Amino acid sequence: MNQEQDFQSHEPIVSSGVRIRDYLIHFGLFLLTFLTTTLAGVQWLNLAPTELTNFSLGVSYASLIMLMLASHEFGHYIAARSHGVDTTLPYFIPFPSFFGLFPFGTLGAVIRIRSSIPSRKAIFDIAVAGPIAGFIVSAAILSAGFLTLPPKEYLFTIHPEYAEMASIPTGGLTFGQSIFYWLGANVFAPKGSFIPPMNEMYHYPYLCVGWFGMFVTAMNLIPIGQLDGGHLSHAMFGNAYHKIAQVTLILLVAIGTLGFLPLIGIPFEYGWTGWLFWALLLVIFLRSTKFQRPTFDDETPLDPRRMALGWLCVLIFVGSFSLTPFTLSLVETASAPVGVPVMQ
Repeated sequence: MNQEQDFQSHEPIVSSGVRIRDYLIHFGLFLLTFLTTTLAGVQWLNLAPTELTNFSLGVSYASLIMLMLASHEFGHYIAARSHGVDTTLPYFIPFPSFFGLFPFGTLGAVIRIRSSIPSRKAIFDIAVAGPIAGFIVSAAILSAGFLTLPPKEYLFTIHPEYAEMASIPTGGLTFGQSIFYWLGANVFAPKGSFIPPMNEMYHYPYLCVGWFGMFVTAMNLIPIGQLDGGHLSHAMFGNAYHKIAQVTLILLVAIGTLGFLPLIGIPFEYGWTGWLFWALLLVIFLRSTKFQRPTFDDETPLDPRRMALGWLCVLIFVGSFSLTPFTLSLVETASAPVGVPVMQ
């Protein structure tokens, strides 16, 4: 996942020819990402993405995920422009899901800041605008998904074998619950509707993208380095940011280590080894770039309204974060009648 912003200073591009080339790059990456996410949407329906007739079935998922990513990045873009900060349009990052490494069809998007940040207020506004915009859109998508849940038979069109079983099998790829996902299911799902289990909800485009958007938001709000949360923490707490980042890194390593417990036969629901990889990437990035916090012409502390908005982002982070966002296990088929095969 790569949705962090480069807040280092760069010389602004002034050549119109170069700008046209850049626009073509942005547009080309957008189209490629729309293509890879459409194919991912087809795969989420357990259909062959190479079949041309299936292509249109992935457009809904692709449109939603591109909307979510665009809202996040244009939140940054608009905030930067409002402070007179030169920045690029978003670079969308396509990633084919064929390889099974990251099944969402994209690694996110990124913008680049090409001029200095004038003040602590400016970097705060730029940092929070993306996660807040992305969260609002993700929450709206997730809410719409719960409000419009199809009947249980929809899942049987994807897994026909489930119709012959006493209950839906557990296991396989399972997404982790977050506080906001749980709230959405309990507040917006109509009474008596079928809420798919977390090992099947990714077949529902609105639920899948809403969950993914909140996962992206939480990852970006981790208060380390060039992530939005790192800039937010620095703007709110100044030099205390360093201790916050160190404690956060230790917690990521701890949660990642707990993810190994089930692999050695110790049942434990909380923890994901991927957090170790994410922590390692952040450390490598910080060391390779010799990262230092930017200095501002205006070091005026944040006003109470911005501090309140910053704490709102902390709440969004906590509510969107999942200790165990992904698990992959064998499918449990004990509930299936004898002789009924299970394909997952």
